[in-house]
Amino acid sequence: MADVNPRLQQDITSSPGADTLFGLADAPAAVRYLASLAMTAFATVVAAGVDSQVAIPNISLIFVVPVVIGAVGLGLGPTLFSAILGALAYNFFLTEPRYTLIVDDPANVWAIGLLFVVGLIVSGVAFTSRRLAIEAALLRRQATMLQNYSRDVAGVDNAKAIVSITCHMLAALFQVPVVILVLDGKVVSVEKVGNLEPQEAEIEAAQSSLATGFVVRAGVYPALTSRFDFWPVKTTAGGPRAAIGLAFDPDEPPATPSTLVDIVARFLTLALDRQHFRHARP
Repeated sequence: MADVNPRLQQDITSSPGADTLFGLADAPAAVRYLASLAMTAFATVVAAGVDSQVAIPNISLIFVVPVVIGAVGLGLGPTLFSAILGALAYNFFLTEPRYTLIVDDPANVWAIGLLFVVGLIVSGVAFTSRRLAIEAALLRRQATMLQNYSRDVAGVDNAKAIVSITCHMLAALFQVPVVILVLDGKVVSVEKVGNLEPQEAEIEAAQSSLATGFVVRAGVYPALTSRFDFWPVKTTAGGPRAAIGLAFDPDEPPATPSTLVDIVARFLTLALDRQHFRHARP
């Protein structure tokens, strides 16, 4: 059913932070620290070259540039690393006596300390701004996907296609395996995205969620062995019932998934009820 919903299928591989600096935001930590080291080394070469030709009072500010770039594209750890390296490089290469960490002039002690403090402040501000920008991009992406999803389910006249679109939508939103169990009488149909097959314990957890009307969390009684968190889809009596299951990483679950899942569940409720009443009409 992926062909029914090409926009949502494309969103599964999208990422709100995909346009970060040089594509290094998701690189291994060692690569990001090496990039931070390389930028600070380049700033040191430039500062030493300029200082050998012209006496500039505020040459230490050149070491703030790698800190800002690192905060935008490398993360907090490499950014703090740049701030420390910058202060040490300025002390070693540009203050007297050169090529030692000893500082003769007390004014240079203040300059080095101020450079480090400025680096910390700039890194904190830039990192926070980048994080807020990523969160805003994520919210825009989620809003766009929900808008597309509402149009898709409204334009489909097939219950199985509606469930499939919903399944792909949730997989795109949360980047996790998704399963939707639909109970029509005693018949259970399963739609899934991902490589996890629902087991008997998880079907029982979904039925428990439908019976109680509450979310059933994985690893919590009565779903001790379930890998999925289940949300009930409260359709009209007599129609098909459904439960939405999401297999979150137990070590890194999202903070408030219920808000988005509840919105999707309400759309799914309306779509399934519409199909039920349409086919039940004499």
